[in-house]
Amino acid sequence: MRIEDAVEPSERGMKLLEVGTAYFLLALFAIGFLDLLLVLVDLLLSGEFTDPNQVIDIIDTVLVLLIIVEIHQTVVAFSRNEPVVRIVISAALIAITRKVISFRPGEYATIDDAFVAAVAFSLLLGVLVAAFFVVRRVDTDAVTPDSFVSGGGGNEGDGGAGPGNRTDAGRGGDG
Repeated sequence: MRIEDAVEPSERGMKLLEVGTAYFLLALFAIGFLDLLLVLVDLLLSGEFTDPNQVIDIIDTVLVLLIIVEIHQTVVAFSRNEPVVRIVISAALIAITRKVISFRPGEYATIDDAFVAAVAFSLLLGVLVAAFFVVRRVDTDAVTPDSFVSGGGGNEGDGGAGPGNRTDAGRGGDG
């Protein structure tokens, strides 16, 4: 028995689970969107729409929905064997931006804890922005997960992971 024949059923099962995850994320987004609409209607009717804390909470919810969209795109691209690095970095940027926007120093035990968290958020945001621009500048469209599996010899132009080609960490390049 060939190893490829033995592994094939598990690969099909994994693809089904990936598609199931994509639909779960779609349902989660729909629920979150409906919840956002209900919160907006409630705030408009109560007149609390101008309360800064409520506005930050709305922005926080919108950013969570955008993170769900990015994760969905990652799962779909992953299941199609398309590059995912740019999508993952975008999701991380949205997530850290969400943390920065909703940052409340009063929620920390001491001012020193709040300062450490603020510095950590700043550093992480800076690293992610740099990574985003690096990935945008590097042409990785030719590198996909299949080019690693297909045994490309690493020669220029064949999509392999040799010294002549640029690669990303993880499953592939950016989309």
